[in-house]
Amino acid sequence: MKIAIAAPARKVTPDEMEFAIRWLHDHGFESVFDNRLYSVDNIAAGSDTLRCSIIQEYMDRDDIDAIWMARGGYGSIRIIDKLDFSKFMKHPKPIIGFSDVTVFHGKLSRLGIPSIHASMPHILANKTPEALQSLIDALTGKPLHYEWPSYPLNRLGDAEGLMVGGNLSVLCGMLGSNSFPETDGKILFLEDVDEYIYHVERMMYALKRAGKLDHLKALVIGGLTDIHDNPDPFGKTVEQAIFDVVKEYDYPVCFGFPAGHQAENRAIVLGKTAMIRIGKENSHFLQHLP
Repeated sequence: MKIAIAAPARKVTPDEMEFAIRWLHDHGFESVFDNRLYSVDNIAAGSDTLRCSIIQEYMDRDDIDAIWMARGGYGSIRIIDKLDFSKFMKHPKPIIGFSDVTVFHGKLSRLGIPSIHASMPHILANKTPEALQSLIDALTGKPLHYEWPSYPLNRLGDAEGLMVGGNLSVLCGMLGSNSFPETDGKILFLEDVDEYIYHVERMMYALKRAGKLDHLKALVIGGLTDIHDNPDPFGKTVEQAIFDVVKEYDYPVCFGFPAGHQAENRAIVLGKTAMIRIGKENSHFLQHLP
């Protein structure tokens, strides 16, 4: 399997890529990239035009089996509308990443193409063995099955539906666009990092007021990493803030799903059906692939 590595947003260095390239080879994958990967334009991995052209090339190449985004940061939204998906649609391939790559996940979801929400090369060395194995399983079509402890605010229940979502902040920046995923009848996954509690609540209200939370099959909250409070306390945890926004609905809700900006970043195939069971002691997630 040939996996192209591209940087749609922030710049990367050869040292940051070394572990991931070796990891791919150690597991029987072939990495495809060139020195353009290390281009620099201020904080970005080259100009918008360059980054777009590299990703377009990999999208259009029939010999590339997947595109692994090198890192997130900010920048994908500047190029997503410049890409031509017509040839890609005839020979689709998964795009892999999370955080800022949520822009691509949303676009592919609207096109009916699955994508993989998973760890990225520049921080791969910091991920758990389980997270790394889950990416291999997602790439090779093995079932994904995760179990994690219950959380007091969970709303118990079972659900089955297509997975959509990603980073909450990035999703809110996509509201109203053709890159925002359809959420009606879907299982919505959300995670975020380095935000204030009131920011998270405001973004959840933005989704709610846009009608994106009304008809979910379930809401799955992943990592809420490095979340801050103000000097004058907000008065509730970030989990409570999220739950209060959706407490009027009756679909299952769970917290603590093992994916996001954390070492335990398990792979999820967005755009594929998943089953979730939220129980009193533990919750379970299952995806049969392909």
